[in-house]
Amino acid sequence: MKNRAKCKLCKDILESFHRYDYVTCSCGEISIDGGKDLLHCSAKNFENFLRVDDEGNEIIVKVKSVEEPKNEDPIEPSKPTRQEKIDMLEAMIKNIENLPQNAMHLPINHYDLYSFMVLIASIVKE
Repeated sequence: MKNRAKCKLCKDILESFHRYDYVTCSCGEISIDGGKDLLHCSAKNFENFLRVDDEGNEIIVKVKSVEEPKNEDPIEPSKPTRQEKIDMLEAMIKNIENLPQNAMHLPINHYDLYSFMVLIASIVKE
């Protein structure tokens, strides 16, 4: 099926030909992209969005709204214990020990160093 749609407001018929072909109608109400691979679509109001099949037939789109569950008692993320932090440090050491020999001669990046320093600082602070 071709990735085609029609805007009820401006009557434009859109078609997306390939994955990164993002097309918007002239009034800006609806958009499609993804070509035949993905069939992505968006609309300010889906009441104004119609799919168009390969024969030119207009298909009314049914939109299901997904309501987020309301959590009245938000769960606070737990902080790792001192032992869990030490276990993380030992896992980091074990991962480095298991690297191939040639990797042991490569420099580390700043992100690796930063992660290590944050972990050590949090263990020492406790």
